Amino acid sequence: MAATSTSSALGGMPRVMHRFFDRRGGVSKGIYASLNCGRGSDDDVQAVDENRRRVAAEMNLAAGRLITLYQIHSDRVESVTTPWAPEATPEADGLATNTAGVALGILTADCAPVLFADAANGVAGAAHAGWKGALAGILENTIQTMINLGAEQKSIVAAVGPCISQAAYEVGDEFRENFLDRSPSHSVFFGPGARERHWQFDLTGFVTARLRETGVRVCLEANGCTYGDEDRFFSYRRATHRGEADYGRQISVIAMGA
Repeated sequence: MAATSTSSALGGMPRVMHRFFDRRGGVSKGIYASLNCGRGSDDDVQAVDENRRRVAAEMNLAAGRLITLYQIHSDRVESVTTPWAPEATPEADGLATNTAGVALGILTADCAPVLFADAANGVAGAAHAGWKGALAGILENTIQTMINLGAEQKSIVAAVGPCISQAAYEVGDEFRENFLDRSPSHSVFFGPGARERHWQFDLTGFVTARLRETGVRVCLEANGCTYGDEDRFFSYRRATHRGEADYGRQISVIAMGA
C-alpha cells in the first residue's frame, strides 16, 4: 500500500478526497524506488504507470481519472473538465476543476505541492509551487481559476505539503535578489548561510505567506524535509549533490467526490 499523509483541514471537508503521497509503496527500482509517479523521468514506463494506478486506487478512482501536467515552473493554470491522454498533457503548473471524480495530481521533488478545496461549491485545485512559480503567481492564478469555476475565495482552503526545508535550501546572492527586486519585505524568507554571500531560503514560509495574502485559509502540512528524509521523499537537490543522472517524483492528489 502506498504511504500517504493528509491535511487535517481538507480531511474534515465533505466530498474532498486528497493525499500527499511519499516515495514508498511502489514498484520502481534503483534511484526511482519506489513510488515514482513522474512520466518525465527516465524510469521504466510500465513501472511509472503501475505506480500511478496504485495512487488512483488509493483514491478509489480508475487510473485514467488521475491527471498531471508537464510542469515548467510557470504561472500557467489549466481548467479541467475531463481527463486528458498522456500524450496531450499541457505545459502548466496549476490545475482546477469543478468536475467530480477528476483527480488533480502535482509532482514534486523539493518544490511545494499545494492542494486547494472549496467543498461548498465543489471546486478543487492543485499547484506546483517552486520558487519561480510561487514568485510568478502560480498560487494566485490557481485560486483565480477556481473562482472562475464557481469557487468563493473565502471558502477555499489551501494545504501546503512536504517540500525542502530552509536548513537544506542554500542559495546565492543572485537568487535572493530575484525576490528583493519584487519587494524588500521578502528578505524575511532568507536566513544567513554557512558560506559567504549565501543564504538559506524558506520556501514553505514564502508559499504560506503568499497564500495568506490572498485571504484563503491556509493549513501547513509540510511535515518532513524532502532533501533530508531520503526514506520518505525524492529530492532533486539531493540527487544533484550526489551526481545522480535523474530522480523520482512523489505525487500529491486532490479530487471532489460526487
